[in-house]
Amino acid sequence: MQPKDIFERDKSGEQISLNDPEYYKIKDVIIEAQRITAELNNSYHDEEEVRKLFSQLTGVDVDETSWLLPPFYTDFGKNIRVGKNVFINHACTFMDRGGITIEDDVLVGPKVNLITTNHPMDPSERQSTISTPILIKKNAWIGVGAMIMPGVTIGENSVVSAAALVTKDVPSNTVVAGIPAKVIKNI
Repeated sequence: MQPKDIFERDKSGEQISLNDPEYYKIKDVIIEAQRITAELNNSYHDEEEVRKLFSQLTGVDVDETSWLLPPFYTDFGKNIRVGKNVFINHACTFMDRGGITIEDDVLVGPKVNLITTNHPMDPSERQSTISTPILIKKNAWIGVGAMIMPGVTIGENSVVSAAALVTKDVPSNTVVAGIPAKVIKNI
């Protein structure tokens, strides 16, 4: 059996040390993401050019019905998947090493943070990272300034209120708000 490469290990939630002999591969992707986001964020691009740069960043074609408003920030880029008719407003940060999947018809408000990477609590291992995926299901709406933490799934048709800190899965057809976010009503 062939050992998993660092990308598979990282995406599967294995703890990754900065001293890992394959860490240079992650660093190379981070450097590429910095180059592409600098190009995306530092001059005007029409909608088609933005989609082309976003596709380069993710490594897959982004559907023509989806729309991203720069500036946009990411530490990695290659683990972002966006469905059809998705709108991502300006100044969002997607830390995607654990994987971010945004299904069809999702609205992402300005300054939303989707964070898939965390650090171990043990101080002796704190320089390592642990990544777990975020899934945002169909027709969800993520309000301005919301922060979604590693491993969270946002249910279909749900709303995450402005400035919410989401640390646990959000059931379908609900509205969550607060720090930490709690269900405040059903839709």
